[in-house]
Amino acid sequence: MKKIMFNLILIFPMISMNAQKNDNPFLNFWSGPYGGIPAFDQYKLKDLKPAIENAINEKWSEITTIANNKKPPTFENTIVAMEKAGKKLSQIYAVFGIYSSNMNTPEFTPIETEMSPKFSEISNKIYQNEKLFQRIETVYNSPEKNKLTPEQQRLVWLYYSNFVREGAKATKKSKERIAQINQELAGLFTKFSQNLLNDENENSISFTEKNELAGLPADLINGYLTKSKELGRNDLGTVANTRSSVEPFLTYSSFRPLRKMVWELFVNRGDGDNQNDNKTTLVQILKLRAEKAKLLGFKTFADWSLSNTMAQKPEKTIALMESVWKPAVEKVHKDVAEMQKIVEAEGGNFKIEPWDYRYYAEKVRKEKYDLDENDVKPYLQLEKLREGMFWVAGEIFKLNFKQIFNLPVYHPDVRVFEVTNKTSGKVVGLWYFDPYARTGKRSGAWMNALREQSRVNGDVITIVTNNCNFIKGKENEPILISWEDASTLFHEFGHALHGLCSNVTYPSLSGTNTPRDYVEFPSQVLERWLATPQVLNQFALHYKTGKPMPMALVERIEKASTFNEGFSTVETISSALVDMKLHLLENPDIDPSKYEKEVLKSLDMPSEIVMRHRIPQFGHIFSGDEYAAGYYGYLWADVISADATEAFTETKDGLYNKVVAKRLLDDIFSIGNTIDSEIAYKKFRGKAATSDALMRARNFPIEKK
Repeated sequence: MKKIMFNLILIFPMISMNAQKNDNPFLNFWSGPYGGIPAFDQYKLKDLKPAIENAINEKWSEITTIANNKKPPTFENTIVAMEKAGKKLSQIYAVFGIYSSNMNTPEFTPIETEMSPKFSEISNKIYQNEKLFQRIETVYNSPEKNKLTPEQQRLVWLYYSNFVREGAKATKKSKERIAQINQELAGLFTKFSQNLLNDENENSISFTEKNELAGLPADLINGYLTKSKELGRNDLGTVANTRSSVEPFLTYSSFRPLRKMVWELFVNRGDGDNQNDNKTTLVQILKLRAEKAKLLGFKTFADWSLSNTMAQKPEKTIALMESVWKPAVEKVHKDVAEMQKIVEAEGGNFKIEPWDYRYYAEKVRKEKYDLDENDVKPYLQLEKLREGMFWVAGEIFKLNFKQIFNLPVYHPDVRVFEVTNKTSGKVVGLWYFDPYARTGKRSGAWMNALREQSRVNGDVITIVTNNCNFIKGKENEPILISWEDASTLFHEFGHALHGLCSNVTYPSLSGTNTPRDYVEFPSQVLERWLATPQVLNQFALHYKTGKPMPMALVERIEKASTFNEGFSTVETISSALVDMKLHLLENPDIDPSKYEKEVLKSLDMPSEIVMRHRIPQFGHIFSGDEYAAGYYGYLWADVISADATEAFTETKDGLYNKVVAKRLLDDIFSIGNTIDSEIAYKKFRGKAATSDALMRARNFPIEKK
């Protein structure tokens, strides 16, 4: 997932400048090597609020100057001027995002609560500045626009369409209400995120008896014991209320009563009828979104949200999801039948429940494919896989990664790598790696761009971060991760490479600033390299012997590659369908729990599976607007990534074909949003993507047309 805070009027470049030092470190332009870096060693929370207020005022002053320029509007004095404006606010906003996602302490919470609406307020003021929009509209309609480069024309279109989409042409009364709604939403997004984080931080389940550890691998037990020590507990281990801690437990624990307890704690996050309950908050969000959409001239929020995506219309996304839903559900029923046979063979007298699914799926995998996750995991060392990602980036994109030790970081766990182009030797960016779970860090995995690559105001290199929640084990022992976690690692690295490969002029078009249902494509396609023999033979090394994964095991992994696709597809698409249906409501005055049950029942949701993200914990769609009515984008992008993968596998060199890799770099990873995504993909592939490749990749039947 690409982490997006909320829309702050496109993306502002952050450039090191020679300026007088300010007593408030946040207000100093980033300085030092690599065109300037965040001064994490100097920042203090007490300085953050005044810095934000100062930078917002400065930003508004710069925008006002552009809007009030007496000279006729041109591309340079209006569009480029906006690209260069707000550097100070942009760098502070980037660090604010680090605090929010990676170091959300009780001291930061009130700052986030108060300041989040301030970011929304400055966005509103800019979008609703009539003089500014008139200048943008003049440039957009000017015959001189045809003399601009294609990238410049794309930038003009982006500014104009974003301003219109945000209400620049609305009535004065509508604008006032839209601004009010946006500020209210910013506060509610923060409240939803804080409630969810609190539910994760405040709740956990500890082991007090040895029988509660039954079935758990030693490395997992060590990780749970480390968590107990971190919490100051004198017990046998603690399962944190996060996905990275819960899912391995559900996969391996043979103690069924505790599996149920852990599962219930996790799936009821944000739904506890307590101070962290999110149901009232999310309904407020839905109502405000519906009202905003109508003020902007759209029937529903989903219609508004998709107006700047590849899909364009909610109906197209629902048709795609429903085409995959039925075969996925059928696959789940077949898989459950096999699991139920194992339950009965073991003398169990119960029906498979959601807290049983992962555990018995693992048993079926072992029986059907002679593949035990515990056989694979000793070869999946976090650091070796990181090296494998670097190697893939070198092979496909000619990038080289070198760790550097002299830059300030925001937490001791964070490491920094200099990224260079192997051919030219030029530094293209910095990669910050924050791999471990900790209190105050939101769950999941994501990528952030602290600074976008650009050339509009000097040659600016990008700074990107990858953030995960792997559980630390014993000191000086390698961190072993699951195959699913390894796929996530490659996925998020794909987002990072999308930023690091960027080669554009304007920051608003740079890197991952693409349509939401396209942005997951580069990250999803990179996952495919994990399972290649080239990666497994070199980097899937046994943590004790150092020997590579045996070819027989590699072959079993390949044979089992589509195993459990029914489960992963159903839990994801159910979330995406519920998301879309929520945002198609014109009057979303609902009881979230009741609504969720009704929609899932109408879909014939298998009773053995729950949504990947239940409504009260659905941070993708309630912590901000970017993925709202947009969770379908993962499936939409996977259609494209499956098709793109076949561009490689149709050649004799497979995923390491140099010619296709060059096209992937030139037509996808390096161009950002400088070209319409559909046109860019057709240029890479020679045709539009269809869902057939996805159905083949997931081993689902393809309907005859």
